[in-house]
Amino acid sequence: MKKFIQLSVLAVASLVLSNAALSQELTGTLKKIKETNTITIGHRDASVPFSYYDDKQQVVGYAMDICMAVVDGIKAQLNMPNLQVKLNPVTSATRIPLMANGTIDLECGSTTNNVDRQKQVSFGPSYYLTASRYVYKKGSGITDIASLKGKTVVSTAGSTNIKQVTEANVAQNLNLTILSAKDHPEGFLMVETGRAAAFVMDDIILAGLIGSAKMPGDFEISKDAFSKPEPYGFMIPRDDPAFKKVVDEAAGKLYKSPAMLALHAKWFEKPIPPKGIVLNQPASAELKKAFANPTDNPDPDSYK
Repeated sequence: MKKFIQLSVLAVASLVLSNAALSQELTGTLKKIKETNTITIGHRDASVPFSYYDDKQQVVGYAMDICMAVVDGIKAQLNMPNLQVKLNPVTSATRIPLMANGTIDLECGSTTNNVDRQKQVSFGPSYYLTASRYVYKKGSGITDIASLKGKTVVSTAGSTNIKQVTEANVAQNLNLTILSAKDHPEGFLMVETGRAAAFVMDDIILAGLIGSAKMPGDFEISKDAFSKPEPYGFMIPRDDPAFKKVVDEAAGKLYKSPAMLALHAKWFEKPIPPKGIVLNQPASAELKKAFANPTDNPDPDSYK
């Protein structure tokens, strides 16, 4: 009995020392999460179907489901089953500054992973591939990018899309008037009300906006694009390899499992809240390849 008690005391002491060592070894974001018992997720308010408010003002979406699986991996790594999740809304313009200044730990939305952004933040493995296209009203006479010449177009402030259309305007001598919208719904509304001929944005975001419109049949998404297919990923703080390792492992485990394609189908092939729209966008061969071999590579050509 005495020997059993001694062994039990040693086991408890070992556990305490182990936890103390873990606490001392933690750095950066993991240490912050451990000390505050909170992880803060940056989310969008209207990036359907990635991250948005439903009719009950709950934040839902494809990116949110993936990020919550990542949070589960962080909970397991830190042995914190009761870790609190705080939600913090972000916009295209504020998401990178809020990540850089430590306000958010994980950003779950529709953010393009590119070389310029990797100078400011890091990314988890890519979870979607999109291209920069534009939505316009049927019967407007718009047939391709050249037919936009001299017209007013809009894109969302802080997005890669507004940069792409600005560059195309100069390169192709389009003489566009380019307006900046505070968010995606405002940009779409400007086309809906005739204040702009086209709204330039990622094609999947445009599909969600059309599906939610009063008259979906009035709009069309361009076949030509301002970009190659580009990867979406969730942002995490830069220069934090320990946190990135945990995030990448948790995401990779999900991506390689059958649950990932089921999750994709839930948001892109089935009715989604709040209006039950169906985007009808099955996973492409390139995206399936990215799931099988998770990567944060920003080069569009690497996904071919």
